[in-house]
Amino acid sequence: MPEAPKQEAQNGSSGPKLLGREDILRAEDFKTEDVAVPEWGGVVRVKSLTGDERDAFEAQIRDARKDGTFRPNPAKVRSKLIAMTVIDEKGRKLFSHDDVVALGKKSAAAIERVWEVACRLSGLSKEDADEMSRDLGSAPNDDGTSAGR
Repeated sequence: MPEAPKQEAQNGSSGPKLLGREDILRAEDFKTEDVAVPEWGGVVRVKSLTGDERDAFEAQIRDARKDGTFRPNPAKVRSKLIAMTVIDEKGRKLFSHDDVVALGKKSAAAIERVWEVACRLSGLSKEDADEMSRDLGSAPNDDGTSAGR
């Protein structure tokens, strides 16, 4: 993680600036990155998730059990994240949730390349990604069958 810039604190001591409410709310903290996808014939722009978007994404990849606990449901996890993070030149999402199934039918190599950037920009660690995609072979498909069978 990058070290915070050293600034003169209000009390005269040196150290990182203590941020206030307005500093945080005004901060432009979104990232984008263009990713070459030769399988698709060009480049796509990927954006970081907001906190709310990450919560929504995580809610989409788990199922509630009758006992109130949750279990991971990694079905189409890559396509779901790509649908939430690929944008046009004006920052508008290119895909909706309705496009997730179609995205899942695209090149696995292309999907993986875009997925890796979306994870990195959104602060999803390798461990997070591994946990989300664990047991893909036993995850249910949209038709109720198992992905691994």
